[in-house]
Order: sequence, then C-alpha cells, then structure tokens
Amino acid sequence: MKIAVIGARGQLAAAVIHACHADHEIIAFSRDDLDVTNDGAVAAALARARPDVIVNGAAFTDVDGAEERPIEALNINAFGVRAIARSANALGAALVHYSTDFVFDGHASQPYAETDRPNPKSVYAASKLLGEWFAFDVPRSYVLRVETLFGRAPGGGPQKGSVAGIVRMLEAGDAPTVFADRTISPTYVLDAARATRQLIEENAPPGLYHCVNSGSCTWVELAREAARLLGVPPRLTAKPMKEFVLRAARPQYCALSNAKLQATGISMPSWQDALASALKSPR
Repeated sequence: MKIAVIGARGQLAAAVIHACHADHEIIAFSRDDLDVTNDGAVAAALARARPDVIVNGAAFTDVDGAEERPIEALNINAFGVRAIARSANALGAALVHYSTDFVFDGHASQPYAETDRPNPKSVYAASKLLGEWFAFDVPRSYVLRVETLFGRAPGGGPQKGSVAGIVRMLEAGDAPTVFADRTISPTYVLDAARATRQLIEENAPPGLYHCVNSGSCTWVELAREAARLLGVPPRLTAKPMKEFVLRAARPQYCALSNAKLQATGISMPSWQDALASALKSPR
C-alpha cells in the first residue's frame, strides 16, 4: 500500500510513519515540502505521488494564537483539508484526518461519543470542526479525534506538548502549574498511530472515531501519575480553570469514549499504561 503522510515532521504524523514504514511505501511531505494552503500545490504533489491512502497530519495547533490569526487557522485546519479531500477523491484514495476534543463545549458529565453534537467555543475548535466536514466529502474517510497528545516515535525528535512540559518540570524538581478541574482522555501518539494503521489495513468502516487511550483523568491526576512513574515527589501547583488567563476557551470536561473504536477490534491501552510506556522510551 502506498501511503502519503502530510505534515510528516509532526508528532503524530511521525508516529504514523514509524508504525507503517516497514510494510508500506511511505511518501512523506513535511511542511517545507508541501503547503496545504496552496490548493494547486496539493493537487500536483498528490497527483504525482498517486497514493492509496492519504494521512493528513498537518494542523494549526496554537489554540490561543488562532484567536489572533483566525485566517491562518482556517486555511490550514479547514481549507487545507478541503484541498486534500479533493485530491483524495480525484485519486480514489482513502483519507485519514485528525481532529480534536475541542469541538465539544465541555459541559458533559460523561465521556463524549461520536454521536454527541459538537459545539465549538473557539476559533481553533471551529476550524477543526470545519475540517472534519471537508474530510467527510471523501467516501472512504477516517476522522480520528485525538486529544492531549504525548510521546514520540523513535527518532521523531523531542517530545512536545503539555505532558512533555510537565514531565520536564517534575524531573527538574520544579512544580508545574496544572488545571485542577479539567478532565481529559490523553492520547499516546504510538497508540494512535497503531490504531490508524489497523483501520486502513483492515478496511474498517469509514467514519468518525474517537482515538484516545482508555479512561480519563484530570490534569492533576495525570501529573501525579507521571511523578509516581518517574519516582519523584508530586510537587504541583493546581489551579481551577477560572484562574487561568487564556485567550481561547477550553472545554472543561473533554473525556472521549473510544467504545466505537474498540468495537472494530482495536483496543486502546489505558492512559496509565500508555504514560508508563512513553516514560520508559528515550526522551
């Protein structure tokens, strides 16, 4: 199978390449290789590559920055997806696209399912939801919602994101400041990449899937578990969301149910086991 991976140097895209390269032909496009906001360039590059599957890992992920640069966020997260979807349709290729828990408003009291109605509360969230809609123009499309990504593929560069920042501070003996009352379902990039591979290899039913590790936690619980696994004191500064000064709204409760993914036969480890695996890997 020939797989084109767009945004190849990103945290999740690099993990997908690692998961698939041994058994499939990978055509990797970094941001320098392919600007997803250039419709003509997208069409030409993918027409030359002629992939069977396109994996879109390109994204504008600066949640607060999107409030000040909405056009850039929309061009990458929405209209870039539209360009990729058009190429997928022209080639008869499958499309994998990654979205986010931010499409929900965070007012739930139990993990969100794929059937729950989105209600984005920020520019970033709206741009990602619009990108989902464009991806669904492809008959064989897989839209995978992930959240709180952590870990990295071997050789994939330094770990990024909030979890990596917390780990670095704990190892340094500092006290990271974390949300006391925000609930999440963290996602280990290697587990999300493995699930991506299984979906496309097994020709699973296309559609929307929540692709997160099993279970949920608050940021305080995650940080304490990281400290326990590292063997360091759980020195934390926990503050409620209302005390943080943030330009963009965050969903306070954003746990996702991965029951639909599990029903396809793809089992996702618990977030605790995933975190343990990530911390055992070279960082």
